[in-house]
Amino acid sequence: MSDAPSATAAPSSESLELIRRFAEAYAKRTDTYFCSDPGVTAVVLEGLARHKEQLGAALCPCRHYEDKQAEAEQAFWNCPCVPMRERKECHCMLFLTEDNPFRGEQQSISLEEIKTHTEPPAA
Repeated sequence: MSDAPSATAAPSSESLELIRRFAEAYAKRTDTYFCSDPGVTAVVLEGLARHKEQLGAALCPCRHYEDKQAEAEQAFWNCPCVPMRERKECHCMLFLTEDNPFRGEQQSISLEEIKTHTEPPAA
């Protein structure tokens, strides 16, 4: 049996909080907004937190990688990724510009809201 974390294991509350605070600060600093669907924001933040725990970097969770560890080490897709930093293009729909039709009005999300949208329903 392996002690490696499962690819689908939920990240810790501490990791989620760290990524949540980063995303809020980055959105405010870049004048971008979260998606109008808070579920999208929550799932992306959860994926970033999971990658931060498992890979040591907040690798974009919305892309397919042959080797996630190698991609994290290259840092191109680490959030904020190069396309976001250079052109304000966010494939994940986490940081959306004013003219994006999916942009919401929020630059913040609570830890409780993230968990509401990402935790599996009780059996």
